[in-house]
Amino acid sequence: MHILSYNIASRTAPWQLIMESGVDVALVQEISRPPADVAERIGVMGEPWNDVQGTPDVVWKSAVVRTSERVQVEWVRPHIAHVTEQGKQPILVMSMYAQWKKPHASTQSSWIYADASVHRLISELSEFIGTERGHRIIAAGDLNILHGYGEEGSLYWKRRYDTIFERMAALGLCHMGPQAPNGRQAEPWPAELPSDSNNVPTFHHARSSPAGASRQLDHVFVSESLAAFTTVRALNAVEEWGPSDHCRVMIEVRE
Repeated sequence: MHILSYNIASRTAPWQLIMESGVDVALVQEISRPPADVAERIGVMGEPWNDVQGTPDVVWKSAVVRTSERVQVEWVRPHIAHVTEQGKQPILVMSMYAQWKKPHASTQSSWIYADASVHRLISELSEFIGTERGHRIIAAGDLNILHGYGEEGSLYWKRRYDTIFERMAALGLCHMGPQAPNGRQAEPWPAELPSDSNNVPTFHHARSSPAGASRQLDHVFVSESLAAFTTVRALNAVEEWGPSDHCRVMIEVRE
């Protein structure tokens, strides 16, 4: 099974790239309305590019998108679905997007943070875990947090980010990266990362380009029962980056 995780930044152009990727399922974040020729070839639950009030094209929406006839997809929610490949057991997939939040006005703080949003997603995911071992889950997307923050970074934020990975591990979900060598590493090396980090950049700022990308904001978590059969890589070489500020992340499950 080939799965793509991709924050398309509410843009139209990435849809064609998704269709050309040859994947079975796309876990899409900041989803936009697809072009008509793409819409007639994909499967989604409802119109996930709309919010619950019907406001079109809100950028924080995420969805599971069926892009091939090789798999059957049974949606639970627009961003959560059971995906079945012929002759295999179903895999629950979740497209994760963590919104930036601001502290309460009473704090008079200028901070923004996303880890609280990730914890809400983990709480939602926990609803689909009914056994200590043997569950089959892939959760991936743009979490707006850093893995292995250290050295020149803040110890306070490192501790907050670490709680995400610790909580996922406690649920039996392995962090599968993407990590080097399955992706190009940042150059020059960002001071906020330890020198032995295997992080690969998956996001570049609007004032930068793929060549200057330095931060990994996209992450993939896989059940322990699937980890040995799963490879994850960032398609983050400059020439393959694509039209979004995030690169594509390819997930392959070969049981």
